[in-house]
This record gives sequence, structure tokens and C-alpha cells, in this order.
Amino acid sequence: MVLALDFIGVTKRFPIVGKRDEFTAVEKLTFHVGAGEIVAVVGPSGCGKSTILNMVAGLDGPSEGEVRIGGARVTGPTRHVGFMLQKDLLLPWRTIVANVEFGLESRGIARAERRERAMRELERCRLVDFAHHYPHQLSGGMRQRAALARTLAVEPDVVLLDEPFSALDAQTKMILQESFARTIVATGVTTVLITHDLAEAVLMSDRVVVMSERPGRLVEELPIDLPRRGDPMGRGRMPRAHEYIDHLFNTLHLAERAA
Repeated sequence: MVLALDFIGVTKRFPIVGKRDEFTAVEKLTFHVGAGEIVAVVGPSGCGKSTILNMVAGLDGPSEGEVRIGGARVTGPTRHVGFMLQKDLLLPWRTIVANVEFGLESRGIARAERRERAMRELERCRLVDFAHHYPHQLSGGMRQRAALARTLAVEPDVVLLDEPFSALDAQTKMILQESFARTIVATGVTTVLITHDLAEAVLMSDRVVVMSERPGRLVEELPIDLPRRGDPMGRGRMPRAHEYIDHLFNTLHLAERAA
């Protein structure tokens, strides 16, 4: 099942250690991510992008408002969500296929089904030949693909990607963006991508949500009217893509902030 995601008037405050005051991370956020849609979230550092993901995953709750998945309010950690971070977090003592099976084990899935689902995702991520290798035997890009396979193996309705390419070199990053885009399009899963890379946001998404400086507020929702969502490299050669990137650059006032 593929489910939609909604933020409805969401504000999140955190206490300040040693003080009675609170600081507001995000304020009055309302936006919708359609079923099967890929939405990128961009904004200045500290604007609450990771806080958004934590609330979708049920790791933290809003101070005001609601987060809903498939119309149901998120009140705690949920099996509907798969969460992928900047680091692959593969367990070094387990083979790649055993790492992909890890989330299935914790859900009590039978051994035969675990292996079938893990191998299916490794094939989708083009890692079948490395199923019985260990993480230290794989490149950084291959480990990230293994982490994606692990995320998809639990068959989530919503996938959260928290800057999954930020630690990679430029060439590996481009190749991995292409691989991830194809895989996510093939699964049809609803996806939220957090990134500081404006080109990545445009080339991989259906829509870009632009956040303000803290407290993070919604500045703009920019629909990306480009074909071939599963082909970021192809999109990158389209003149219209560069117009979108320039628009985001101006919306975030990056030139003024760098002066």
C-alpha cells in the first residue's frame, strides 16, 4: 500500500536546558505529500528539516498540530515508515544480505520470507553479487545502496531520506542519485528527501518544499514540471531544470547570505 502524508498546522518546540524557555524549531507547517510522490525539503541549516522527518517517523511529536499518514494520526513509531540516514549504519559483523534482513527479523518474519525479500531488494539495488560480502568489502556508494535495500525490504508506505548522498564524492553521488531515483520510481513509494543540494532537490523530486530560517516556516512549494523523474542525469541536461535551481537559489537568498 502507498499512503499520503500530511502536516497540518504543525509547530514543534524544544525546552532549553537549564532554562524555563523553549525554542521553536518549526512553526505552523501545513503541506501534503501525495501517495507515490517524491517531495524534497530544502532550507537553511537549523530550519527544522530533520525535525520534520523525526515527526513523520513518530520519534518525536508535534507541540501543536498533527502529522498524518494515510489519514491516521502519527502518535509514535510506526511500521508505515522507513528511515534512511546520512550514514549507512550497516552492522559490520553481518553480511550484506543479513543486514538487509535485520529489520525483517525484528518484525518476526519467517526466515525463508526474510531471505526472499532481502534478495529481491538487493537485486533491485544491483547488489545480488555482493549479498554474502561484509560491509567493509563494499565501496561507500554500494553500502548506501545496501542501506536503501534494507529500508525497502520492510515494505514501508513512506520512505524518509535524510541527506543520503552528502558524504559521497561528486561522481559517486551522481551515480547513486540515478540508482536511487530508478529504485524509488519502481517501488512507487511515497518519499520525503531532505537535502541541502538544490540541484538534487530539483532533479529527484516532483515538488520542492522551501523552508525559512528557524523557526522553520513554509516559504514556498515549487512543483517540478519535468519528465523522467527516474533519470536525474537526463533531467540535469534540461534547460528548465537550471531555471528551477536558479529560482530556489534566489528564494533562499543565498547570494545575500554569502556576502
